[in-house]
Amino acid sequence: MAKLQGMEFWRQTLRGAQYVLAPMVDQSELAWRLLSRRHGVQLCYSPMLHAQVFVRDANYRKENLYCEVCPEDRPLIVQFCANDPEVLVQAALLAQDYCDAIDLNLGCPQMIAKRGHYGAFLQDEWNLLEKMIQLAHTKLSVPVTCKIRVFPEIEKTVEYARLLEKAGCQLLTVHGRTKEQKGPLTGVASWEHIKAVRKAVNIPIFANGNIQYLGDVKRCMQETWVHGVMSAEGHLHNPALFEGRSPVVWEMTEEYLDLVQQFPCSLSFVRAHLFKLWHHTLQVYQELREELAKVKTLEGIIAVNQELKRRCQEEASNKQDGETLNGDLPLPHWVCQPYVRPPPKDAGKEESGVRGKRALEEEEGTNLELLSKNKQKKKLRNPNKCFDPSVKPKYAKCEQCGNPKGNKCVFHLCRGCCKKKSFREIADCVGHGLFFKTKHEKSLQLQNVETSETEIKHPPPPPEIKA
Repeated sequence: MAKLQGMEFWRQTLRGAQYVLAPMVDQSELAWRLLSRRHGVQLCYSPMLHAQVFVRDANYRKENLYCEVCPEDRPLIVQFCANDPEVLVQAALLAQDYCDAIDLNLGCPQMIAKRGHYGAFLQDEWNLLEKMIQLAHTKLSVPVTCKIRVFPEIEKTVEYARLLEKAGCQLLTVHGRTKEQKGPLTGVASWEHIKAVRKAVNIPIFANGNIQYLGDVKRCMQETWVHGVMSAEGHLHNPALFEGRSPVVWEMTEEYLDLVQQFPCSLSFVRAHLFKLWHHTLQVYQELREELAKVKTLEGIIAVNQELKRRCQEEASNKQDGETLNGDLPLPHWVCQPYVRPPPKDAGKEESGVRGKRALEEEEGTNLELLSKNKQKKKLRNPNKCFDPSVKPKYAKCEQCGNPKGNKCVFHLCRGCCKKKSFREIADCVGHGLFFKTKHEKSLQLQNVETSETEIKHPPPPPEIKA
């Protein structure tokens, strides 16, 4: 049967999906996708997969796709990041039997994407993108789709979308932010860009950005005329977003943890989901935030969830008639609701209430949720160590080059200078693990032993006796 394209692909294969769960690294795993489908999501994407790693590593394929075959998990689009046409096609050929389409990530704005040269950092390389999509469209048995970010100029964004459509893209998701709009600078997504793209191309368009409630979904579809709406961060805070409900957080958490027991995943994924679901409540119960960060088993996470549920229910039951516990939130903190990212702090002004995302967290210690996984582990091992990136540690300097010196170096030098000095002077430095003197002495001893053994085995000839 011929491969379906464009509108027919959306209507038949994707069943006319309008409510879409975004591809999210370590956050759109099978358990979360199944939870999402139970609560209104009609189409899911896999987490972003690295095409080159997917090709070379069988374990990576097994962990991220092959072991997750589930009849309920369809329709499903698998997303790859790539910057080489051949590598993208090789990865897609290995994945196409497990999904309904292959998506090329052209929207990731993070620093890792910049270092790896993929995602939104390919959006100016139109010739390369054209080759990648054309080759994949020709070689694959499933359609090729793309997820992009916009340019500041609407006209350039429209031209970009037309190029991708002409190359063979069968569905386009448009995130209405530029690649510079991230973190504290996220700002508001431009639906005007999305609407312009929708009017300019003949393939299905999904909109992404500014989605926090079901009302936003409907308003976006009315204003932009798109075929579907995708949610990422808003859905992480409220998995029932597309149902138009705001359930209590423990209801969603318990359902998700039941799915994790059926479809296991990394504990770091689970913990990250709970930090999002319980975001507002963890601002109230700070000590349980630390417990959640430390726990090392699924059973331990379930226990933390039960304790959070108990405290919230007790707090709700003790609330007096007419008393509000919402603070600055529209709903009580134990109800699923969006997290509104604060605007960046103006360096020239000290305005109260205008603080960056990191500044909103506890003042007395480092917020574990905002640390990398490795730094979280180090923080647990070294609770007295400061991990605040704004506080630069003071290092004693090397006496020769000015770099930080080794704390235990006998010469008060950095490793590089110490190595040169130890080699030149045939000396040892225990602090840096350099033992040139010791090795030299052992070498001389070995030479002496070998010389002695040679003399015993082959004694010199006796002196000649003259008549």
